[in-house]
Amino acid sequence: MTEENPLIYVVDDDPSIRKALERLLRSAGYDAMTFASAVEFLDFDHPDVPGCLVLDIKMPSLSGLELQDRLAEKGVFIPIIFITGHGTVPDSVRAMKAGAMDFLQKPFKDSELLSVISRAIDRHGRLRQKKKQMQSLRARLDTLTPREREVFKLVVRGMLNKQVAYDLGITEKTVKVHRAQVMQKMGAQSLADLVRFAEKLGIRSSTL
Repeated sequence: MTEENPLIYVVDDDPSIRKALERLLRSAGYDAMTFASAVEFLDFDHPDVPGCLVLDIKMPSLSGLELQDRLAEKGVFIPIIFITGHGTVPDSVRAMKAGAMDFLQKPFKDSELLSVISRAIDRHGRLRQKKKQMQSLRARLDTLTPREREVFKLVVRGMLNKQVAYDLGITEKTVKVHRAQVMQKMGAQSLADLVRFAEKLGIRSSTL
């Protein structure tokens, strides 16, 4: 398995289903891993690669819906495709509201599952990219000095250099130096970039 090759997880307590899905996924060019229970999947250390989870909704010990909740609690956000032979409308509504990619009734067509998997992998790729961007922004924010953070806070509020200088009790020249440092450290090419970064970080002027 290469680092970025999509990996599809299958969690189902029926061994014949696991075997059939693994065969289908590998024939479609995917790497696949199967698990006999939700507990077994929870104990697995997931590699950071694009992929999705094909999950049976009705299983002993821990159901598919309960696994979905546990993964959210752990901060593991991977697209989930639920499969079931006896799902209910309330189950499907709950799953979709919690962010499930789709809810397929058994038996389903191979092409139907593969189509949903393709979309799930695209979604996961976007989620992973967004996560990496956020990690990069937070790392840049951590390089700012306390004074630079103060300048950042006031600048993204739209204050002019002379207003920032007055507010902080420093000279306008000093503000310009700090502002230039903030722009450089944050990798911002313009004030619009800086404001956008602040928004992505969830920063509010009163909490920066």
